[in-house]
Amino acid sequence: MATTKGHEEHLGHVVFITAAAAIGGFLFGYDSSVINGAVTGIQKHFGMGPGQTGFVVAIALLGSAVGAWFAGGLADRWGRTRTMQLAAALFAVSSIGQMLPFATWDLAAWRVLAGMAIGMASVLGPAYIAEVAPPAYRGRLGSFQQLAIVLGIAVSQLVNYLIAQVAGGDVNNRLWGLEAWQWMLGACFVPAALYFVFASVIPESPRFLVGVGRDDKARTVLSEVEGDDIDLDARIAEIRSVLRTERRQTLRDLRGPALGLLPIVWIGIILSVFQQLVGINVIFYYSSVLWQSVGIGQSSSLLISFSSSIINIIGTFIAIALVDKIGRKPLLLIGSAGMAISLAVASWAFSAAVEAGGRVTLPNPEGAVALVAANVFVLFFALSWGVVVWVLLGEMFPNRIRAIALSVAAAAQWLANWLITETFPSLSEWNLSMTYLGYAVFAALSFVFVTRWVRETRGRKLEEMG
Repeated sequence: MATTKGHEEHLGHVVFITAAAAIGGFLFGYDSSVINGAVTGIQKHFGMGPGQTGFVVAIALLGSAVGAWFAGGLADRWGRTRTMQLAAALFAVSSIGQMLPFATWDLAAWRVLAGMAIGMASVLGPAYIAEVAPPAYRGRLGSFQQLAIVLGIAVSQLVNYLIAQVAGGDVNNRLWGLEAWQWMLGACFVPAALYFVFASVIPESPRFLVGVGRDDKARTVLSEVEGDDIDLDARIAEIRSVLRTERRQTLRDLRGPALGLLPIVWIGIILSVFQQLVGINVIFYYSSVLWQSVGIGQSSSLLISFSSSIINIIGTFIAIALVDKIGRKPLLLIGSAGMAISLAVASWAFSAAVEAGGRVTLPNPEGAVALVAANVFVLFFALSWGVVVWVLLGEMFPNRIRAIALSVAAAAQWLANWLITETFPSLSEWNLSMTYLGYAVFAALSFVFVTRWVRETRGRKLEEMG
């Protein structure tokens, strides 16, 4: 893409601060999916059934909804980077707590705290990146958030697999005084500490700085991220002009004629909900249990989970390459179609599961088809909805409501995630094939929704959104 010399000179700096902010996304992915490897160990350690397992896994997502809900207000009051520091501290403390639980209630409480940090990171990353990225690169830089998320997922699965291997292939075996699953949950402390350090050195958002009267600092940041060849005074004036028409955002600002909310807010909420109702996080929270339920061993199931994470990364790179070339809406449509077909195929494959001698297995070729279909689903999600929804949420709302609308949309996403995560263990015991058919229906409905209501935002300045 063509750009000015000033943009080229400063792009390296922009990439650095974007990547630093996206460490929150890495933690988002790592901390939310690390439970995948630990869930079998937790079940055995505490003697939990499907309902209790779903509760302990999903309870973090209610914390995520709370964190997402309040993150926008905190970011507007304290600044983006200081709120990132708070999220990093919550990640670190909750990691140690989850590593050393006394009982299921104790573990659940620490997971709520971790969830709050995840929810905050889900809002802070897209908002900050959208505000510092030059318009010509905003789509690709906004994709860093999702890239960081999928890297976090992949690293968590790799760490889980390696810890399980060191512990002899069983996550309940003891390793250095603790069971292996406890080390899995505690390992998040390391990236949490790095996030705190990077959040302490990256610059504050220029829009926040102008809003609190620090124009000189905002001018410096703008020159660093957009180049010296732009009219800095004009950019400051443009931002100030927009901010003058705003006041501190509250939920009242989202009121509108469409069932009590502005139409653009509903679009953001429904996009967020559809991203979860296709069942993507079943793969990242429960895939080890899923594959074990159809006859694959514990160690092999962890390796399959890691391979799915690699496919997730590949799809994310495809999205990053295409999001500013073909646009947001075409990618969403491609993803919806691919997900609907692959989920329907997986549903057919799971319908062939048979039980013999108390052991459930998938015969060939259905077993191979299920593995391929699940990974094709991950690929289509990653190259579309995984990246594009976060890019759109960071840029689709008008300036006057961006932070609070993003918080509401992200909170809705976490509630939908909680619903899917809470219900999957029980639904899969009832009928795994019908569960996946339901996810396929939601994927098909998402195609209709995007076709009718989603607008393209590629190449537009944030100040132009309305």
